[in-house]
Amino acid sequence: MGTIDWIILIFSLVFIVLYGIWKGRGSKNLDGYLLADRSMRWYTILFSIMATQASAITFLSTPGQAYIDGMRFVQFYFGLPIAMIIISVTAVPIYHRLKVYTAYEYLENRFDLKTRSLAALLFLCGRGLAAGLTIFAPALILSVILGWNLYITNLLIGILVILYTMFGGTKAVSWTHFQQMFIIFAGMILTFFVIIRLFPPDVSFTDALHVAGKMGKLNAIDFDFDLSNKYNIWSGIIAGLFLQLSYFGTDQSQVQRYLTGKSITHSRIGLLLNGIVKIPMQFFIFLVGIIDFVFYQFDTPPLHFNSVETENIKQSSYSNSYLVLEEQFREIGQDKSRQLKNLIESIHSEDKNRVLEIEQNLDALAIEEKDIRIKAKELIVANNPDADPNDTNYIFLTFIMSFLPVGLVGLMLAVIFAASMSSTSAELNSLASTTIVDIYKRMIKKDASEKHYMLASKVATAAWGLYAILLAQTASRLGSLIEAVNILGSFFYGTILGIFLVAFYLKFVKGTATFMAAIVGEILVVYCHFFTDISYLWFNVVGCLSVIFLAVIFNLVLKEKQSPVGNA
Repeated sequence: MGTIDWIILIFSLVFIVLYGIWKGRGSKNLDGYLLADRSMRWYTILFSIMATQASAITFLSTPGQAYIDGMRFVQFYFGLPIAMIIISVTAVPIYHRLKVYTAYEYLENRFDLKTRSLAALLFLCGRGLAAGLTIFAPALILSVILGWNLYITNLLIGILVILYTMFGGTKAVSWTHFQQMFIIFAGMILTFFVIIRLFPPDVSFTDALHVAGKMGKLNAIDFDFDLSNKYNIWSGIIAGLFLQLSYFGTDQSQVQRYLTGKSITHSRIGLLLNGIVKIPMQFFIFLVGIIDFVFYQFDTPPLHFNSVETENIKQSSYSNSYLVLEEQFREIGQDKSRQLKNLIESIHSEDKNRVLEIEQNLDALAIEEKDIRIKAKELIVANNPDADPNDTNYIFLTFIMSFLPVGLVGLMLAVIFAASMSSTSAELNSLASTTIVDIYKRMIKKDASEKHYMLASKVATAAWGLYAILLAQTASRLGSLIEAVNILGSFFYGTILGIFLVAFYLKFVKGTATFMAAIVGEILVVYCHFFTDISYLWFNVVGCLSVIFLAVIFNLVLKEKQSPVGNA
C-alpha cells in the first residue's frame, strides 16, 4: 500500500466515525437514541436496510463465491421481493400502530412475557454470534493479505464501530449507513471497470461473458428440485422467502431500521425499494467475481489464494512437492489461455464444431486444474493441520492488492471497513435495544428515568461490542463467509418467524402453546443440521412450519386439559 492508499483509508474511517457522532448528537430520550425520534425518510431507511445486509462478508466473500461456484448463489435472493410486500402489508402497520421499540414487544401484547423473552433470547443468541463474525471476517482476510496482526485488526474495527454507535445511537447508525453505501458503490463500480481494462487487448467484455458462460459460471437458474442442493430456484423462492421474512420482519437489526420511519409510508417505501434494488446489486457483485475469474483465465492465478499458507508451505519440507504442483498449474493455465483465445475466435467465426471441441478441451483442463488444487490443499493441511484449506474468501482481496492502481486500493480497503462497520453498528444497536427494552427495562428495572435507560443503552452497546470483539478473537475455520453467516442465521430465523406468523394470523393460539412449539421447533432445526443432508436454507422452512403446526396441536391439547371433565 502506498501513501495515497493510506490517506484515503484513514480519511474514510475518521470521516465515518466523526460524521456518525455528529449526526447522532442531541438524543435526549430513549425514543431519540433507539429510534432516531421516528424521523427518518424513505431513502435513509433504504440505504440503512441495504447497509445492514451488506457486510464486509458481502464484498469479500461474494466475488470469491462467484469465482468458484458461478451465479448460483443469486437464487438465494429470489424470495426477497415477495417478502418485502408481505412485511409491508403485515408487520409494518402493526409495529407502527403499537409504537414498539422492538419487534418482540408485540409478542407480549399478543401472547405473554415468556414467549416475548424466548424470541428476544433467540435473536440475541443468533445476532450476537453474527456480530462477532462480521468483525472477524474482514479482520482475518485483511490480516493475512496485508500482514496486519489479526487481534489488533479485530480491535480496530470493533472499537471504531462502538464509538459512533454508542455515542450517536440509531441516528448515527442510519446516517453513517448512507455514507458507507456511497463509498461501497463507488469502490465496486470502479473496480469492475478496472478489471475489464486489464483484459488482453483482443478480449472484450462480451467475449468475457462468452468465456464465463462456456466455463459454467453464468449458471444463475437451476430448476431441479433437490433438498440437498443449496441453490436452486425452489430453495431461493420458497426457503429463501422464509429466511427473508424472518430477517426483515422479526430480526431487530432490520426491524429497527424501518421503525425509525417518520410514517408507515416511508417505512414501506424503504422496504419495497430494497426488494427491487437488492437482487440487481447482488447480481452485480457476483458479476464482479465472474469478471475477476475471466481475468485470471488469461493471467494464471495463484495455486492457493491464502498467501500466508502458501509462504508457510514453501518454507516447509513439502516445498518441492508444492513447487511441482505450481509449475503444473502454471502450464495448465497457459494452455487454457490459448484455448480460450481460440474459443473466442471460433465464436466470432461461428464455427460451432470447433467451439464444441474447445469446450471439451477446457473441461478436461478444468478437471486437471481442480485435481492439482485439491492436492495443494492436502499438502497445506499436511504441513499445518490447523490451516483452513478454503481460500474462497481471499480471492477478491488478492486481486485488489495485486492489480488495482494506487488510490483505488485504499478506496477498496475503505469499502471493506465501511461494510464491516455498517453491518456491525446495526447489530450492536439492535442488540442493545433488545437487551434494554425486552430484558432490562421489562424484567430488571421497570421504573427508572429516561436518562437512566439512555445510559444503560450506551453501556449495553459497548458491552455487546466487546462481546463481538471477543468472539472475533476466537473464531476460525469458517469456509465461505457469505455461506457461514446465512447458515448461522438459519439456525434461529425459522423458529422466530414461526412465532410471529402464529401471532399475526392464528389468533386462537395462546402463548404457552406457542412457547412450547418454539422450543421443539428449534430442537428440530438443530437435528436437521447434524443428522440430515437438508440444505441450510430449508432450516427456515422446517423451523417455521414446525412451530405453526405444533402450536396449533399444543393449543388444542392444552385447551382440552383446561376444559371441565364433563365437557371433555
